[in-house]
Amino acid sequence: MTEERIVLVVDDEPGHRMMVRAVLEEEDWTVLEADSGEQALRVLAEEAESDTFPDVAMVDMKMPGMDGMQLLKELQIRRPSMPVVLLTAFGSVGSAVDAMKKGAFDYLTKPADNDELTAVIGKAFEYHKLLEENVRLRAEVSGEADFIGASPGIERVRDLIGQAGPSEATVLILGPSGTGKELVAEGLHRASHRAKRPLIKVNCAALPDDLLESELFGYEKGAFTGAVKDKPGRFQLADGGTLFLDEIGEMPAALQAKLLRALQEKTIEPLGSVKPIHVDTRIIAATNRNLKKEVDAGRFREDLYYRLAVLEIRIPPLDERKEDLPLLVSFLLRRLGNKNNKIIRTVTPAFLDALSGYDWPGNVRELENVLERALILSRADALGTDLLPPQITGAREAAIHIDFTPPISASPAAPANLEEAEKQAIIQALEENGNHRERTADALGISRRTLQYKLKKYGLTRR
Repeated sequence: MTEERIVLVVDDEPGHRMMVRAVLEEEDWTVLEADSGEQALRVLAEEAESDTFPDVAMVDMKMPGMDGMQLLKELQIRRPSMPVVLLTAFGSVGSAVDAMKKGAFDYLTKPADNDELTAVIGKAFEYHKLLEENVRLRAEVSGEADFIGASPGIERVRDLIGQAGPSEATVLILGPSGTGKELVAEGLHRASHRAKRPLIKVNCAALPDDLLESELFGYEKGAFTGAVKDKPGRFQLADGGTLFLDEIGEMPAALQAKLLRALQEKTIEPLGSVKPIHVDTRIIAATNRNLKKEVDAGRFREDLYYRLAVLEIRIPPLDERKEDLPLLVSFLLRRLGNKNNKIIRTVTPAFLDALSGYDWPGNVRELENVLERALILSRADALGTDLLPPQITGAREAAIHIDFTPPISASPAAPANLEEAEKQAIIQALEENGNHRERTADALGISRRTLQYKLKKYGLTRR
């Protein structure tokens, strides 16, 4: 079976669109058409509903309204992995070259030569496949789901991992919970010469103080009741490798002093022993606290802070990099689909808009949970807003106080239940407002997003 290849042709000249369609359909391409940038975005939204995203876009540089450069920018936001080929007049090649510097894949001069047209569009398609496969493989190999994206903050994190990884410096990773601090630690370890040695992880907040000390430094037989044999600590297990201390800000003061000595002297003393043991262990620490404020408050040792923070890597919260949401959603749905044996290829534009409007206090971890819930509950090929929890859709606004009392002119027959009453109230409001959704939402006292959800729920979207 031949793989379907879809191209979106955006050109305000019908004759040129017709020529392009004829040439590409001869090569078994499925051709979608738009006569303006605005219509192109509508076509993309419609295709999202039917799960048939274009693989390549061919865009005319000069069009009324939204021109090719403006559309290029919009497409890069909505479909980052879709290559864009520009069409330009012979005298405007310089503009097309500038556009390539801003992310366009290639350009063609009008009228396009048939052979050149099929060759360039074919290359763009192969590039598209390669790019998506590369993203998938890189994420699967490295596990860097949280670092899918191209926002400046994530690019900075990647750069710092590449620079700091091969060094021996201690690194302090900062960021809210759910941003992927552990993934940064794994990336630093993989980039170091210690990569073939163990990466040992300890969550300092998950263990009681006395147990944390014995876990880190180990103990000798008889050191305390129940110590029936020698046990090496995490420092020894990570010898030659890396020790990742997560939630370092939760470490008690007495243990901070012992950790400082281990960092300074590269030696540890297991509980019950007076004989120092040399360890060659690199330390990477992480916290969601502001350690400088903890130092000022006397809860964290200043000398230990400066030992740990030779280099700081701050991971931006998801709310600061929402431009990465389309790529993150695409990657996470692929991974979650494999995990749950349920493949969903796409989401509706309204679904992505709802995600973009939320502030994500739980960051990427919360996003993953939301997507997994939606995927499990879905019955359609695309995820819609009806699968999102109320805190994201604003559906708590759906608990609206609509007066379900029938108007005087209404039929005497009462609705069978509240849902039917709500449906009738929405239909009436639509009719009174000429099917204008924004005015209807205002009349009902709900948001347009909630109205959209209700229209879909009651099968009224065609109105």
